Amino acid sequence: MQVSPSDTAKRQAMAAYVAMWRDVAVVSATSDWRSARLGAHATGDALSVLSRQMYADRYNHLVSKGDPVNKPVVESVTPVGAPKTVMVHDCGDDSGWLKYRADNGQPVDDQPGGKRSITAEVKLVSDGSWRVTRFAVEGVGACTG
Repeated sequence: MQVSPSDTAKRQAMAAYVAMWRDVAVVSATSDWRSARLGAHATGDALSVLSRQMYADRYNHLVSKGDPVNKPVVESVTPVGAPKTVMVHDCGDDSGWLKYRADNGQPVDDQPGGKRSITAEVKLVSDGSWRVTRFAVEGVGACTG
């Protein structure tokens, strides 16, 4: 059975999307905004947002502990015959991935995190890899999945 270009794109884009969040979780443990790991699966606006967030966290002496839980699904693949863009929707849960003060290990606030609706664009880039180019994260309670 032959795998379609669309199926291959879905699989590779989803892998890049999940890997981006794993990279962010690892990097956020130190808030190293210069980490090359941030660019391994993100580029463009997505990379800029992630780098700026890590910079702000480092500046404010914050780190994150734990890991996000992602449950992404593909919403669309375009063009179908020779995919270049995959849109992903996720109901990500950050209740096990929270911010703490780097100096004393205390939680930044008493907010428990939760499920957030995430929409992401994953594109085939010039080196042949798939990378998240932009994403939007809504507030806690924006999804229930």
